[in-house]
Amino acid sequence: MPHSIPSRDASVLLVQLSDSHLFAEADATLLGMNTRDSLRRVVERVREEQPVVDLVLATGDLSQDGSVESYRWFSKLSGQIEAPARWLAGNHDEPLPMEQAAAGSDVLDPVVDIGHWRVIMLNSAVPGSVPGLLAEDQLQLLERALREAPERHHLICFHHQPVSIECAWMAPIGLRNADALFDLLQGYPQVRALLWGHIHQEWDQWRDGVRLLASPSTCIQFEPRSDDFKVGDQAPGYRWLRLHDDGRLDTSVSRVTDFAFTVDYGSNGY
Repeated sequence: MPHSIPSRDASVLLVQLSDSHLFAEADATLLGMNTRDSLRRVVERVREEQPVVDLVLATGDLSQDGSVESYRWFSKLSGQIEAPARWLAGNHDEPLPMEQAAAGSDVLDPVVDIGHWRVIMLNSAVPGSVPGLLAEDQLQLLERALREAPERHHLICFHHQPVSIECAWMAPIGLRNADALFDLLQGYPQVRALLWGHIHQEWDQWRDGVRLLASPSTCIQFEPRSDDFKVGDQAPGYRWLRLHDDGRLDTSVSRVTDFAFTVDYGSNGY
């Protein structure tokens, strides 16, 4: 049975943190940005803006180096937001160190009921691969979770983008079997939204009545609609989602302020 988190009123507030790319070392950087410091700044922003958070979603690439220590730092920093959390893996994550850091907690449980909603966390990461795939066991998990709760509104989360985001260099590294996902969803009208990371930028679109959402990284940003790899000058940020009992979803992105960063393409690459 999925864990259930009761709602405080007629809606629940979720916060998405994505693509933090943490290292074991405190001074390590990604393209010149200290990713631990940028996550700390984003978490501070969340705490300033969201006094009551019901659930934190971490949608992949928590770590850049795959170390147990990097996941422990993610847990420590994101844990400053006083709310339950759920994690899923991205292409930079390492499953065994992630599981070791999560031992004794429920952060890797894939299904959670909250208010009148069900949140499903899927693993689209493929070991040794940058593109993603929802393996058969993940599609089965999804269908089972949908079938067992037709009365709930559903938010489905994973790491890789399932649609074109008009960013040519990212097209080959998205979700390889998106058609299988969308075919499955056609039989379940209670699905309200899909939420992912990976693209380090905002995305908000509709498809067949389902909201398609992606969010900034808590570190470097990718320039939208860029044919070639390019880091944007947008600040790190997070997405909040207000899930109403009647199935409505309000959402927006918030970014840290007074953030100065000069990309170093000669340093550790993405």
